[in-house]
Amino acid sequence: MIKSVELEVGGRNLSLEIGRFAKQADGAVLVKYGETVVLATACVDDGKKEDRGFLPFIVDYRERTSAAGRIPGGWFKREGRPRDKEILSARLIDRPIRPLFPEGFRSETQIVVTVLSSDKENDSDLLGLIGGSISLVLSKVPVTNPIGAVRIGLINDEFVVNPTFSQLEESSLNLVVAGTKEKVTTLEGKALEVQEKVIYDAIELGHEVVRSIVELQERLMEEGSKEKMKFEKTPLPKGLEDSVKSHSLNRIIEVNRIRGKVERQESMENVFQSTWEALKENYPDEDPDRLQSLMNKVLQGLLGREIRKSIVEEGIRPDGRNLHQIRPITCELGVLPRAHGSSLFTRGETQSLCSVTLGTTTDEQKMEELEGESKKTFMLHYNFPPYSVGEVRFLRGPGRREIGHGALAEKALEPVIPSEDDFPYTVRVVSDILESNGSSSMATVCGGSLSLMDAGVPIKTAVAGLSIGLIQEGEKGLLLSDIAGAEDHDGDMDFKVAGTKEGLTVVQLDTKIEGVDLPLLKEAMELAREGREHILGIMNQAIENPRSNISMYAPRVIAIDIPKEKIGAIIGPGGKMIRYIIEQTGAEIEVEDDGRVTIVSTDQEGGEKALKIIQSILEEAEVGKVYTGVVKKITNFGAFVEILPGKEGLVHISNLAPHRVARVEDVVKEGEKIEVKCIGVDSDGKIDLSRKALLGGEESERGRRPPSKPNRPNRFGPRSSSGGRRR
Repeated sequence: MIKSVELEVGGRNLSLEIGRFAKQADGAVLVKYGETVVLATACVDDGKKEDRGFLPFIVDYRERTSAAGRIPGGWFKREGRPRDKEILSARLIDRPIRPLFPEGFRSETQIVVTVLSSDKENDSDLLGLIGGSISLVLSKVPVTNPIGAVRIGLINDEFVVNPTFSQLEESSLNLVVAGTKEKVTTLEGKALEVQEKVIYDAIELGHEVVRSIVELQERLMEEGSKEKMKFEKTPLPKGLEDSVKSHSLNRIIEVNRIRGKVERQESMENVFQSTWEALKENYPDEDPDRLQSLMNKVLQGLLGREIRKSIVEEGIRPDGRNLHQIRPITCELGVLPRAHGSSLFTRGETQSLCSVTLGTTTDEQKMEELEGESKKTFMLHYNFPPYSVGEVRFLRGPGRREIGHGALAEKALEPVIPSEDDFPYTVRVVSDILESNGSSSMATVCGGSLSLMDAGVPIKTAVAGLSIGLIQEGEKGLLLSDIAGAEDHDGDMDFKVAGTKEGLTVVQLDTKIEGVDLPLLKEAMELAREGREHILGIMNQAIENPRSNISMYAPRVIAIDIPKEKIGAIIGPGGKMIRYIIEQTGAEIEVEDDGRVTIVSTDQEGGEKALKIIQSILEEAEVGKVYTGVVKKITNFGAFVEILPGKEGLVHISNLAPHRVARVEDVVKEGEKIEVKCIGVDSDGKIDLSRKALLGGEESERGRRPPSKPNRPNRFGPRSSSGGRRR
């Protein structure tokens, strides 16, 4: 039976429909908003599977180009691997839903979101999140707590609920708020240096809308929920947990006092080996690999509890810091001699090596989205090689983690990147994480900001970021500044915040529990502000302002705008003029249809020479001004002299010299350089020049062209081809 519910959100109807599409899926819902439509499905493999120690949950989000009335490009004419936008949308759906699964649930679960229609105004990512939530709670998966999501914009200091793509171009805030009726579970947003209070007010408004969307889902749950599947946690062998605890707890307490990550890991490995050797004979009927996995799980659980206990009871973190202390920071600049800009940012045991490459318009990234095509002139790429955490694994293309962390850092830095008019370069930042112990994406923000300044990119201010963590024990919640890896793994929240001294540029909240209270979020934002100011102070000691010059190895790019009617003069007949400029200067010249001229040169001298030639082409002859020109052509009545590129004027024979000239060739020769004075420009742009005026004589009136007159009809009729007149 087809059932649907509707709710007005942001002035448009949000519709959820079940019972018509994908009926063999465990859960399926059609979500409509405006004329954007997505299908979200949930399926679970409820067969008996071995416990792999984690929840095998995956979200796939796919956009069909047919949704926007387009055919895919390329040879195969069909969609291929997911684009970055699809991967980021899948992550946005995954992150708030994952904490809703009950502890110990290990059945493989998949949500597939397919965009079927796009009106190019309403983003489909939030519809996928809402659809993923309701499809899951309607299925037999033991998840019963739905989540809602909304996007909040800020235009002219007024909040906008679910702004359209066109409104987002004017908005100083793009914030996604997701959560349950009681708490916020996820934040994902970028801002143009917006104050914390404004962000908090946006979160409050967003959570009000989230509640109404959750209530809408609950209405549908009353109609069509399936019976939830039963599951049991993988049982441990009898007595294993008690045996491991009695044998290893004291040593684990000692391990928790080791401050270095590598040393702690090595000591934990020794604890595991000694525990394994001592207890393996007690379980002869167990598979050795399975027993090792279960034993390791128990040991890691004991260590996690000790970490939390130490923080709650003693206020001491794994690396010895107090709750709000930030790890030691060092900033190094210019570490890569041939990169256009570089930095090495180290915070504790997390290190980011950032490099900047400056390119031209040919290096722009072409973006093909459902809402249309665009070009991207600033990009940041994040790499997380296995050696950064002392591991061995195949090096493949960027995964979801790399794409997500890179996109977050890119959004943090984008608001301070100068416009193309002010800095006509394509800018690429690459962050290689050389070692990692938490918050590597925020280290990328700091390192990226430093490397941009080192490259001479005129960013308006530095950007810094850090992560705030949480240990929630009952009603007691302790916030941690600049969390390390263990605090992220065993903690309850990862709240990444980045910005400038003026305000925030990015926020991202992930939780491992079912949400965070709003007052606690407000406290976390204030703690993040204090930490950000501390980090910015250290960064400013390394470099306070961008370097005044770009690297000697970077291309020189000069961009100017010319009148459209002058484009032909720059190009010349058959491209003659533009080829001349390239030959004379060695620069590359690009002329756009809108009059934008870009000069690219490997050296500053060539670029400036090309600019000077172009400016001279645009220059108009000025009466009374003296020019050095080249004689291009000699006639019996005078000489034509090129005084500006592509602009020639006539020196009449009477204006060649103070004395009478019988033959032009007696005074000047073709190819000769002479000085002349402009004595007139008629309405057709024809230029009259005088050499005599510069040699002590007066220019001849006879040598000037008469003003142009309008054509008058010939009362005698047209001439015949023989020279006579027709009757």
